[in-house]
Amino acid sequence: MGGGRMPAGDGERPRRLRRLRGWGGVTGMALACAVTAAVALLPLARHEDGAGRTGTGRVVQSAPATVPADTCRDPEASLTPAAVDGPAVARIKAAGKLVAGVDQNSYRWGYRNPASGQLEGFDIDLVKAIAKDILGDENAVIYRAIPTSERIPALKAGRVDVVVRTMTVNCKRLEDVAFSTAYFETGPQVLAPKNSPITGYDASLKGRRICSASGSTAETQLKAKSFGADISTTVPNQLDCLVRLQLGEVDGMVTDNALAAGLAAQDPSVRLVGQPFAQEFYGVAMNKGAEDLVRRVNKVLEDYRRGGANSPWMTAYRKWLAADLPGITAPPAPEYRD
Repeated sequence: MGGGRMPAGDGERPRRLRRLRGWGGVTGMALACAVTAAVALLPLARHEDGAGRTGTGRVVQSAPATVPADTCRDPEASLTPAAVDGPAVARIKAAGKLVAGVDQNSYRWGYRNPASGQLEGFDIDLVKAIAKDILGDENAVIYRAIPTSERIPALKAGRVDVVVRTMTVNCKRLEDVAFSTAYFETGPQVLAPKNSPITGYDASLKGRRICSASGSTAETQLKAKSFGADISTTVPNQLDCLVRLQLGEVDGMVTDNALAAGLAAQDPSVRLVGQPFAQEFYGVAMNKGAEDLVRRVNKVLEDYRRGGANSPWMTAYRKWLAADLPGITAPPAPEYRD
């Protein structure tokens, strides 16, 4: 990302050969980390109907909602959009609320505004669009604030209908959950103090204490190739890494640069270094087998992208992300497998 994808028409397959560049020019905007970190998580109370809200739905078309990792070729390809009302959608309508797993600690994405006490951000706006489409009311939502490591367990246990929480689509996760088409492009990058000798995801990490969120793709990548870094510090949420960085308990952290830009906006003493070292895409996660809900969410995303510069997607981008992630001209184009 960084410059975003080139503008693409609806349904056009995205180019995957471009290299990501780092985010620059993050602002030193307010919102103290300590205030955000101090907010207690909302309870992950079980919310069930008679079927347990597990999201196990009928097959609307022939293709399965998820793809086994050993046969996964294009994880961002999802089911074609449709305004269907299968079992998963019917349960949401019967409950009268969409139960959404979100973050409340990621500035600009999903965070609790300390002035209003309300959840706000790019991901929160998308949740509202889904609720509006299914229930006719963008406020018909029960928000469950969940840590990074609990996104998949919350879905599998039926505690949430969807997870909209900067969740990267990949083949491993497709073994456990289903995903919508991609709604944002990002890439992992190193965040370090401005005076740090760390230069990026490279040999400069040797001997350094590097933090990541448990269950994140950054943790997986660091385990695969650490460059000799001490990667023993894993935490529930990315913001916890920033707090440890501020306390001097770690020397740097790795997370998606889309998230890291928000962290840098909270604390101008840190900066993104080097380049993103992979290309990743965020998707809305749903219960494995809830194909009607996957198709319905993909329909919402089709509408959300439509309209060019005046689309709901671009409106949300300008409102929440443009100040810290400049230069994005269009959302990721969707890919479908049936």
